[in-house]
Amino acid sequence: MSPKGDHKKNHPHKTEQGTYKIGKCKRRKIKEILGIDLENKPEVQDINLNTITSPNREQRAHGTNIYYGKASKLLDDAVNSNIQIQERKFQQSGGCVLNFYLAVRISTIRDAVVIYNAPVGCSASALGYRELFRGVPEELGRPHSYKLNWMTTNLQQNDVIYGAGEKLRKTILEAEERYHPKAIFILTSCTTGIIGEDIEGTVEDVQPEVEATIVPVHCEGVRSRLVQTGYDAFWHAVLKYLVKKPEKKQKDLVNVASMLSYTWQDRLEIKRLLGKLGLRVNFIPEFATVEQFERLGEAAVTAPICPTYTDYLSRGLEQKFGVPYFLYPVPTGFKNTDEWLRQIGKYTDKEEEVEELIKEEHAKWEPKLNAIKQQFIKISNERKNGEKIKVLGALGQGRLVSQMPYFDELGLEAPAAMAQDFDELLIDELADIIERKGDFDIMVNTFQAAEQANVTSNIKPDLTLTCPFQGGSWKRDTQVTRIHSLRGDPAPESAQSAYSGAVAYGEFLLRAFINKAYQKTLSEKTEPAYKDWWYEQEDPLYFVENRDNTKNNEEEVYGK
Repeated sequence: MSPKGDHKKNHPHKTEQGTYKIGKCKRRKIKEILGIDLENKPEVQDINLNTITSPNREQRAHGTNIYYGKASKLLDDAVNSNIQIQERKFQQSGGCVLNFYLAVRISTIRDAVVIYNAPVGCSASALGYRELFRGVPEELGRPHSYKLNWMTTNLQQNDVIYGAGEKLRKTILEAEERYHPKAIFILTSCTTGIIGEDIEGTVEDVQPEVEATIVPVHCEGVRSRLVQTGYDAFWHAVLKYLVKKPEKKQKDLVNVASMLSYTWQDRLEIKRLLGKLGLRVNFIPEFATVEQFERLGEAAVTAPICPTYTDYLSRGLEQKFGVPYFLYPVPTGFKNTDEWLRQIGKYTDKEEEVEELIKEEHAKWEPKLNAIKQQFIKISNERKNGEKIKVLGALGQGRLVSQMPYFDELGLEAPAAMAQDFDELLIDELADIIERKGDFDIMVNTFQAAEQANVTSNIKPDLTLTCPFQGGSWKRDTQVTRIHSLRGDPAPESAQSAYSGAVAYGEFLLRAFINKAYQKTLSEKTEPAYKDWWYEQEDPLYFVENRDNTKNNEEEVYGK
């Protein structure tokens, strides 16, 4: 372990806004090799809390969920604000701004009520996640009084025709009387968005009659093609209605907001690490109290687990309450965890303690990670030409920029990556990955399993990482396992964050590569999901409009 100070040459650069910025040497190298001048990248918009909601990601950061090609081309498009969202003539599924994100997470806020201002079916996903979180044992920190409170206005045809303001008003009053919450979140829907319901008017009218703070969240499913807009809409509402002006700053308090795809063990590991530094973690949103949201402005720093998820909140807290932040790196793998801790230490005056902690954690976990790496290297050496094991992974753009360096630590090769979104928020982070490992292919899509199957078939990775939202499993010759588990998974082997998570996930990937039983069963017992014709297409975006090979015939894709 290097003594304090020796790490500075690799230390992330920080702009005035707290965002990651690669150094001048790397910028110069990117310009020389790729002809891309990162100094010309677009500025991220300020957070404007005078509006009723956030801009869509398409507007705010020129986001897209349709791309296939070189990472360098995507980077160039991002720098020049030329990222495009095209039309698909055929798609299998899509994400919902309301249900993919908000329904399953806001419901867990302990002293709050969620009102779905929607037809009753829009609240259905919350039922499943109630059972998911119930699997976390109380001894691991799940609250004893575990209860999810949600209601629905159950919008009907007459409400669409005549308006539903009075119905929402009555539901708010019923929530106050039934649960006596500290906050009432109102989640809007496609229906309220289409008919133009005046949510704010109703809230302003009824707020004097209830003690709870009413928090309208504009998450209409049809408002955006990017489910990430839901993150921003939620944080906009939190910043606008819940976060209080801090009476004092707490130097030992660290805000940590993370995605649902990081497990309960990840949460415990982060709490353990920061606890050893004498720091307290303000975890949001799962199982947080309303008070935890109110004191977000008191923290010493906002630290990321997923940069694209935390971005809007982090910028808003700094802009309005002076809370510093950083968006990269995140604690995936050893090197990134080192720098993540150093960034936190810088804002909490714990720099010396952080170096001691890093040294201690490396001594404990590095031999275990090296043992896993040596097993992967041994397998590679036994193969023809000694080729490295190829892995295809990532999910959101946050995992894209954190997972690929981690694969390097395991001795794995990532010839390509897939992400469900990409936008201008992570330009420097993508440039850093390209500078470190060279150019590579990127597939950007949201839940289009056929496109993922095509890419996987053509790249032929030894190990493919996927998840149910992104197409699940299909018949193939090589191995497949999951990218991640979910927050309600309490198993230690499901962790991915920090040092213990790097070891746990490395062991998980090694087992998945060695154990071929699952893939053998799929191969023997299932029919191909798609025709051979589809796998032979060089372009997985075959059905995107304005491409020369586009045909509107979905029957060509599927097998009998």
